[in-house]
Amino acid sequence: MPIQSINPATGEVLKTFEPFDDLQIEVAINQSRRSYTAWRGQILPDRMSLVEKFADTLEKQKTIIARLMVLEMGKTLTAAEAEIDKCVQYCRYSADKAPEYLADDVLDTEYKRALTSPLPLGPVLLIMPWNFPFWQVIRVAIPALLAGNTILLKHASNVPQCAIKLEELFKDSGFEQGCFLSLQIESQQVEPLLADPRIKAVSLTGSEAAGSAVAAKCGEQIKKTVLELGGSDPFIVMPSADIDAAVEAAIISRTRNNGQSCIAAKRIIVHEHIYDEFRAKYLKELHKLNIGDPLNPDTDLGPLVSDQALKDAQLMIRNAVSQGAEFTESIQTIPEQGFYIVPGILENIDPGMWVYDKEIFAPVAMFCKVAGIDTAIDLANDTPFGLSSVLFSHDPTEIDLCVGKIEAGSTFVNRYASSDIRLPFGGVKRSGYGREMAKAGMLEFTNLKTVIVAN
Repeated sequence: MPIQSINPATGEVLKTFEPFDDLQIEVAINQSRRSYTAWRGQILPDRMSLVEKFADTLEKQKTIIARLMVLEMGKTLTAAEAEIDKCVQYCRYSADKAPEYLADDVLDTEYKRALTSPLPLGPVLLIMPWNFPFWQVIRVAIPALLAGNTILLKHASNVPQCAIKLEELFKDSGFEQGCFLSLQIESQQVEPLLADPRIKAVSLTGSEAAGSAVAAKCGEQIKKTVLELGGSDPFIVMPSADIDAAVEAAIISRTRNNGQSCIAAKRIIVHEHIYDEFRAKYLKELHKLNIGDPLNPDTDLGPLVSDQALKDAQLMIRNAVSQGAEFTESIQTIPEQGFYIVPGILENIDPGMWVYDKEIFAPVAMFCKVAGIDTAIDLANDTPFGLSSVLFSHDPTEIDLCVGKIEAGSTFVNRYASSDIRLPFGGVKRSGYGREMAKAGMLEFTNLKTVIVAN
């Protein structure tokens, strides 16, 4: 079946691509394997220099790349430009930190030498999502390349032009062709790659179902995997919080990327003493958002990524309402053309409802009222996911309790959740395992070899 690039703002088919056949896939894997032999042999300063050049290339082509993202997956132009800025910053930061992160760890022992040395694994397969089509790829690919691995990318099928552009950018920056290759393949073509012994590791960012399937197949091969999956992240607001700041952060978190972010504020958990005030202010700010053409710099919310994504979100809302939830819509009129959805809030969500512990991938927040911090933490943990979490409070005891007890890969206090290039990122429970970024992320795709020289 052809791979199609469709503009979510109009429904127009932009381009169509034929998936790679078996021969094209075989050629790419062999090329990646051959390039790995040469690439791992390059000294680290040379690899760092190419990453710096890649950052320069990204920066020079930011306008072109941002527009491509807008047309292919519907994020706003402002968000797309910010994504490239973050990619550029991350590339330069990672290159600068590589000598520190990849240094041998020498121990003082009775031996002549004792150390651990991080060595590359080989070709790494990246299975990446559409919602941050450059950032998600680059934050895994760059540290893996710096460590001496090569990359094969299976990008989401609805962003084929972004995948092709990424390969071009690496080539234009001076990387050998086989260092980073994009595979235009469909989901059903992935399984043989997971079993291929030439591919040494796999990183997947995507759905829980996709992560489970990839982990199971790689488990059969005893193959290294890193999974960054979905989330139903809690956003807790307590009476000591700056409510205006909390509302601003909640709006940003729930609506950024058109509501399609794994670490968005999916479940907003508010203390009963401030619930009505917070709710009123949240809706007031929600009503102000400009919904429309994502290419317009003044647009705050664009469309969902696809017709199916729109139908899925609408089904979740209808199902919740049919089971007794209350849905309050924002007041804006949305465009008739394209995959747009009215943002809003769902209230009176009970544990027995189907939507209770699900992830709504749209600018619709579930609002929950609690009597205290202990109840808030229990509710925050009452989900199979554990990606990120947020607390707005100035009470030291509440902060310590949330940091220690919330089951998530990160907790952000008095700010919305957002990955920081200086710190590792990842989840627990059914949100995945392993870490991206920082030293932990750079070492994920290495063999931490122990070396002892006795005399």
